[in-house]
Amino acid sequence: MAPRWIIHADLDAFFAAVEQRDNPELRGKPVMVGGAGGRGVVTAASYEARQFGVHAAMPGARARRLCPHGVFVRGNFRKYQAESARVMRILRAYSPTVEAISIDEAFLDATGLERWKGGPVAVAHEIRARVRDECGLAISIGIANSKLVAKMATNTGKPDGLVVVPQGGERQFLAPLPIGDLWGVGPQTEARLRAYGIGTIGQLAAYSREALHRAFGAWGLYAHHLANGRDARRVTPGRSVKSVSNESTFPRTVYDAATLCRALLALAEDVGRRLRAKGRRGRTVSLKLRAADFTTLTRQTTLARPTDATDVIYTAAKSLLLKIRLNSQGYRLVGAGVHDLVPAKSGQLPLWTEPEDRLSRRDQAVDAIRHKFGKAAVVRGSLVAHPCVSPQ
Repeated sequence: MAPRWIIHADLDAFFAAVEQRDNPELRGKPVMVGGAGGRGVVTAASYEARQFGVHAAMPGARARRLCPHGVFVRGNFRKYQAESARVMRILRAYSPTVEAISIDEAFLDATGLERWKGGPVAVAHEIRARVRDECGLAISIGIANSKLVAKMATNTGKPDGLVVVPQGGERQFLAPLPIGDLWGVGPQTEARLRAYGIGTIGQLAAYSREALHRAFGAWGLYAHHLANGRDARRVTPGRSVKSVSNESTFPRTVYDAATLCRALLALAEDVGRRLRAKGRRGRTVSLKLRAADFTTLTRQTTLARPTDATDVIYTAAKSLLLKIRLNSQGYRLVGAGVHDLVPAKSGQLPLWTEPEDRLSRRDQAVDAIRHKFGKAAVVRGSLVAHPCVSPQ
């Protein structure tokens, strides 16, 4: 049996790199996508900006303090989607088994490519050359016998690197890496692990499984498994969308429920439109609130029937909001999402039309009008009278 090889490919500073490619004046300069407004958040930072401590998800105001001479770019998500599609097509030219895990990274099953392309390393060199020549972008690649180790190999080689972990060398490769680098370990878990004297992945790999199970439950055993380089997960192409969400950052702190509700309505319109475009409906509606001190609160509710109707999504999200006692500090961000998605045409056909179905058909008609004549062709009266920040 041929040895298992997994390639992990990750575009370097993707959004910022696209902007630098398209605007020669930005090349070599610290570029931050998003975050230009007082309440904005950086969605991507070039490597020049990262040298000053700027990173994604950082408030724009802090990024500006760290890098006052940096250039903020609003960004164009549609352009980034188009560039992502070009790169994914290149990856699929080498294997039908490609799993995109985000807009800028993917796994590729390279097992058996020795007979066609000379092996995974030769394939990786071709991919990097094609992405550079055809897309004008740099892509880092990690190669190993599992998804976990391949992804971590990519991270150690960034930017614009190629790292290969030989068969049987997984534990040796992982051992010296900081425990916070282990896929799935967040800041809170990292702090707990360090409290047990576990500062590297190697220390976790050597730790007592029984002690980990007592301290962390089933996750402790799973983390021990990963730390020893054992990961049998397959590359799964064509993963279906599991949720659709959006959020808005306010230009000024918001203190009243009425403004939050209007923002929720705009978000529900966007989420509903995207669901309908994807032919999906969801049963769970979620709400996200971020206070002025960056404390984040989430709530969710389950519907009786899956929906893609704007009014149903909005009503559910608004109900969650009104059950919360708003604090006096005010809020800087609100978000809404729909989860547990199913195909819109799945399930038994009803004997009569449900109200949600009529609302969905009305929304589809509005979608068609906006697609033909522009988003402003049909606008809800409440959003005209009291405009709120547009969804991000």
